[in-house]
Amino acid sequence: MPETQTADRMLSRKDVATMCGVDPITVTRWANAGKLTSLRTAGGHRRYKESEVRNLMAGSPA
Repeated sequence: MPETQTADRMLSRKDVATMCGVDPITVTRWANAGKLTSLRTAGGHRRYKESEVRNLMAGSPA
């Protein structure tokens, strides 16, 4: 898969928690604190850009 497609993939809260090794509620706290931007699905679930999650893990600013 090309890097541009992978970087723009949308992840669930559980996916982000697994990638970062944290509890899913921590991901929600990060979003509420502005550390991660979340988009809402039609059903009200949050989705996160994989590129933004990787930047957070690397310590880079969003």
